Amino acid sequence: MSGQKELAERFEAQRGRLRAVAYRMLGSLGEAEDAVQETWLRLARTDADEVENLPGWLRTVISRICLDMLRSRASRREDPEPVSDEVGVDGGASGPEEEALLADSVGLALLVVLDRLSPAERVAFVLHDSFGVPFEQIAAVVGRSTVTTKKLASRARHKVRGTSAPPAAELDGHRRVVEAFLAAARGGDLGGLLAVLAPDVVRRADAAALPPGGAPELRGARAVAEQTVLLRGRARFAEVALVDGTVGAVVAPRGRLRLVLKVTVEGGRITSYEAIADPVRLRGLAVAVLDTAITGR
Repeated sequence: MSGQKELAERFEAQRGRLRAVAYRMLGSLGEAEDAVQETWLRLARTDADEVENLPGWLRTVISRICLDMLRSRASRREDPEPVSDEVGVDGGASGPEEEALLADSVGLALLVVLDRLSPAERVAFVLHDSFGVPFEQIAAVVGRSTVTTKKLASRARHKVRGTSAPPAAELDGHRRVVEAFLAAARGGDLGGLLAVLAPDVVRRADAAALPPGGAPELRGARAVAEQTVLLRGRARFAEVALVDGTVGAVVAPRGRLRLVLKVTVEGGRITSYEAIADPVRLRGLAVAVLDTAITGR
């Protein structure tokens, strides 16, 4: 019994790191906890005396469990439910606050892009780019050669970071404008919204992004700002991202993509933006993260 207790204590010392690995791979706190529990069950059935490097062993086991879960998920994936507005979704039933904090710590845009990778790409990218695991060890997890595993991670990296973007100065300027817009939306700051919206700004939205009876098009800074203020409680799930190579925003409660804002910035102000929530259109968008330093170590 004392040996089992000691083993449990050693496992508990690794639980936080295992959960971090699983959450980045799965994007779901509940599924991550399931993966951690399954890892413990497998450890309990193993002769721990034969395990020379327990942290490495646990990481390999949980990675394989997550890979199987991702493959199972991919085989039964369903389209996301449409949202009912152009800036966010109601956070009232968004799940435990802990998961919301986890998603924020990882980055909503990153979780969105990770969800678009193949299971093997996602595992390879997370283990190498987020946790620094050598490719030789990752290859054993995904069942590929080391060379192929490097290609998986490279392909994932290109998808995560995007293959095209505006020049750095333009990107930084547009990002500041979109971030100011999102901050004002979250705070219900009408003046802040008017400051970043061009006087003749146009907001367009597809039917899936609108509440019943909502206008598919609004014109003028005042009309657009007032409509955005009404949605202030739902903008917490928005984060800047690259959308089709330009700065926009994703709305992704707990990392689940529900809405994309395609934004046009000219002269330091937003001249137009489009709210897209139709699942078919969402799948056709190229979404990437703006930050290049993505680590979980």
